[in-house]
Amino acid sequence: MEYVKLPAHQSVYEDIRDQILFGDMAPGQPVTIQGLADTLKAGMTPVREAIRRLTSDGALNMTGNRRVSVPVITHTCLEELEFMRKTLEPELAFRAVSKITDAAKEMLHAHDDALNSAISQGDIKGYLTHNYHFHAILYQAAQAPIMTATVDRLWLRFGPSLRVVCGRHGTMNLPDKHADLLAALDSKDARCVREAMAEDVHQGIIQIREALDATMKPD
Repeated sequence: MEYVKLPAHQSVYEDIRDQILFGDMAPGQPVTIQGLADTLKAGMTPVREAIRRLTSDGALNMTGNRRVSVPVITHTCLEELEFMRKTLEPELAFRAVSKITDAAKEMLHAHDDALNSAISQGDIKGYLTHNYHFHAILYQAAQAPIMTATVDRLWLRFGPSLRVVCGRHGTMNLPDKHADLLAALDSKDARCVREAMAEDVHQGIIQIREALDATMKPD
């Protein structure tokens, strides 16, 4: 298979997006546009374009003086995220049951094995990376591109705060409903797949809410 190099603007967008998703940019921590360009060894134009797209996605805030930051999640924001994730993600998981390929299922099992290994080793970035890809592969299998794209943008808002939870409590205390979901998926039990995903989302929201309650009053 021939390797196709991504255009500079797309490569930079994905690099910054991964930094947000997997905890390299902490909520509220300002970074300069020049600093991002230096870190990524990229030109200012593709960095500005990536920031424009990520700001539109709600993943970054412009803070002035050519600085950007990952938004700090609030109780109000978390309430909206909870409603949307509980509405969309179990439905995507449900739809995936009848459409997922054997190859995609093998990838899910591989990412879950790697995720469990990351948990046992206290590897926060590994946990975040494999957890994200587990969900992304499952949702892509649903063949519902509008809902999947919406959920992906929700994860850009949710992911950085999950990194904070991991840093505060470690990985061993993180909930894991993936085993139940995979068992239901392998047996083609769509109802149980939906329920396992709903519980997975619910437990993740609880972790974030507890972290918020520990640091701030409800807004």
